[in-house]
Amino acid sequence: MPHLIPRHVAAQVDAALADTRVVLISGARQAGKSTLVRVVAGDRLAERYDLDRAQDRAAATTDPVGLVDSAELLVIDEIQRAPELLLAIKAAVDEDPRPGRYLLTGSSRLFGMVAAPDALPGRMETIELWPFSQGELDGKPDGFVDAVFTFGPDLRHESDVSRADYAARIVRGGLPEATARTDPRRRQRFFDAYIQALIDRDVRQLSDIQHKGELRKLIRLLAARSTTIIAANSLESALGLSRPTIARYLQALEEIFLVKRIPGWSRNLGTRATAAAKLIFVDSGIAANEIATDARALLRPHAPFGPLLESFVLSELSRQLTWSEQFVDLYHYRDRSQYEVDAVLENRSGQAVGVEVKAASTVGPDDFRGLRRLADRLGDDFIAGIVLYTGTSTLPFGDRLRALPVSALWQVPAPTTDRPH
Repeated sequence: MPHLIPRHVAAQVDAALADTRVVLISGARQAGKSTLVRVVAGDRLAERYDLDRAQDRAAATTDPVGLVDSAELLVIDEIQRAPELLLAIKAAVDEDPRPGRYLLTGSSRLFGMVAAPDALPGRMETIELWPFSQGELDGKPDGFVDAVFTFGPDLRHESDVSRADYAARIVRGGLPEATARTDPRRRQRFFDAYIQALIDRDVRQLSDIQHKGELRKLIRLLAARSTTIIAANSLESALGLSRPTIARYLQALEEIFLVKRIPGWSRNLGTRATAAAKLIFVDSGIAANEIATDARALLRPHAPFGPLLESFVLSELSRQLTWSEQFVDLYHYRDRSQYEVDAVLENRSGQAVGVEVKAASTVGPDDFRGLRRLADRLGDDFIAGIVLYTGTSTLPFGDRLRALPVSALWQVPAPTTDRPH
């Protein structure tokens, strides 16, 4: 990008360094972790190692205790490349428990790594960094989650964002390198190389990959089925792989932050734990590239605009949950009677907001069918049911039910008054 774009989670990293011994910034490759580290470290005295560099990785493997021995802040990029460092860091912070001793970045989830001997429980705070949000790219507040929990159905928003603009945002995605490329062909080259690099390097570190061609095909299949409930057995015939192999590959793709599973919501915690999850891509630009579509094609009849818009919205909501003042978890809802809600945002008090996504520029009562069912299930804990659509105005559709433009996600500011978490 021609200028440095501020990241919303920077404040969380600063706060964590003030009271936590080890801080890990985790997220997809090229999401901006190294740039964020440079901003946060600022004028602090700090040593730095990048484990993508062979010499730094060799030093970490040969003498992990010596490498982590630092009186100042020690920054280690791509910690998953040398997980043996974790035991040395654990010993160091147990001996000297000062906060802000280590700032780590990782492109794979440490808790999912077989090779990780210890993920520093009780000593480390993990902060997820997603690709750029729409608000970060536009210089907007990204305050929808906090605003809807505060104002509920009283939230209002008017928009001038067109369907064509939404399509352009979907195919652009939020990876810094992709957003810097205005030529769609050059962006496509980046996405293709990005996926191949993940397969060749990161996935192979996490899992025994014996069928690289089938893994590439799996990624394309997942993009075509984005926002649907994915089960390993449904992919067997298409890939010619066993269920355990497909399940292992899906897990690896989630561990490297290529895809994210959205769990099913239920009032019954036992049911919730076993409910089928649906899958989204962490970056909508990658998903669009994998199904070979562009912004113009998305606007044609029968194009996959709806599924990609839903995935885009769910990923934007996921980004906001990393910095919102409300402590909120993201689910989807589907019951045996086939009532569905694309997103359920639930706070720690059990209050919830339902969100439906519609690619149309008009909304009708039938679009609130699932939200009304969810309202019946939740009773007084139901704060609001929102249909995000590609129109321009806020529209009422009954008790606590509203239609809002999709751009409310990033253009609505968070409330400035104090509120419970």
